[in-house]
Amino acid sequence: MVACDLDGTIVCADGTISQRTLAVLRHCESLGIHVVFVTGRPPRWMDSIVEMTGHQGLALCGNGAVVFDLAANKVVQSHGLDRATVLEVTSRLRQHLPGVAFALETLSGYRREPAYRPMHTAARAAATGTVAELLADDPIVIKVLCRQAGEHCGMLDSDDMLVIARRVLGSAAEVVHSDPASRMLEISAPGVTKASALAWLAGELGVDPSEVVAFGDMPNDVPMLVWAGTGYAMADGHPDAIAAASGQAPPCAQDGVAQVLERLLEG
Repeated sequence: MVACDLDGTIVCADGTISQRTLAVLRHCESLGIHVVFVTGRPPRWMDSIVEMTGHQGLALCGNGAVVFDLAANKVVQSHGLDRATVLEVTSRLRQHLPGVAFALETLSGYRREPAYRPMHTAARAAATGTVAELLADDPIVIKVLCRQAGEHCGMLDSDDMLVIARRVLGSAAEVVHSDPASRMLEISAPGVTKASALAWLAGELGVDPSEVVAFGDMPNDVPMLVWAGTGYAMADGHPDAIAAASGQAPPCAQDGVAQVLERLLEG
């Protein structure tokens, strides 16, 4: 099995995947090697990936919270945060991170507090309200997003926020980030990681962890890189990912995943 993160790993800064990378992934599949995308993206962001790759299998989205059937465009299973946990997590973080605001990534759509500044223009049209109001219809929350707002924006980077949040939340939730410059945390239900979802899928397919090669570049990839028999961090990735991996791949812009897979297939 090849388990591959998307953004910063095979999806470049311009949103594209190189033809070289697409070719080697297709070659893997032609040899009976499972190719699985394991991403922080929610299912609603996967259409462009399907268009570029023609991928018809399962993807593990939301940092492992959602198993998504790309061909059928439907959720196979999900592991969300319950209402009590969302309220507890947001309350604790407000007490320890100055000026934070929250958004909820749910299976029924994205929603946010008014003070939360979305990274993408289209998200500004999302439903707004207090966290309690955003939970009123009891949605399946796959991720809580936490960012600093207003005059506090930029006081801490994502790495600083992650250290504080993990200390404050402990085992109440899984906290990661996927970009140190975004100043944003991604919070999942306890025990939900890219590794937990990948372990489930590998078990369903009869693939041993020793037979899995994983690629990633950020702290949200660390559990997967550690769990896989062989984990490659992108050479320009986050130090935490590089420290967790057993090997390094050249940067995404240099088709690093393709370079490694070509070498492994030759062997």
